[in-house]
Amino acid sequence: MMHMTFYWGIRATILFDSWKTDSWLNYSLSLLACFLFSAFYQYMEDRRFRIRLLSKNTPSPGGGAAPLETPLLFSKLGGSNWPPSRFADAILFGINSAIGYFLMLAVMSFNAGVFLAVVVGLAVGYLIFRAGDEDRVLVVDNPCACA
Repeated sequence: MMHMTFYWGIRATILFDSWKTDSWLNYSLSLLACFLFSAFYQYMEDRRFRIRLLSKNTPSPGGGAAPLETPLLFSKLGGSNWPPSRFADAILFGINSAIGYFLMLAVMSFNAGVFLAVVVGLAVGYLIFRAGDEDRVLVVDNPCACA
């Protein structure tokens, strides 16, 4: 039976029925995988923000139209002047969203060790990859860790 409250123990099912831990070795390797996956999430967020920052610093092709001449919907839906960085940003956003949802589902195993591994992995990943970037200002679209 699946737990519906946090519990401590080495017996856990994480993400898939085939990913079950029944020994200290399996449990430790699973926690390490959750930790590394969380740190990788922060690394990918850093890559996505750097691509967005680089694309903001490069001028857009065509110089842009006057605000009154720019159509309201077409400029958001597409056009021939989308830079490749916009597609890269969208791909990385999709990857980050998938990783974030996998982390959320892993935490929903309600195993306290998995929860701590994910939270500590996110914190260490932030410390390594994203801390110290106070000099660059960038508006975050969604502050949720899962998006």
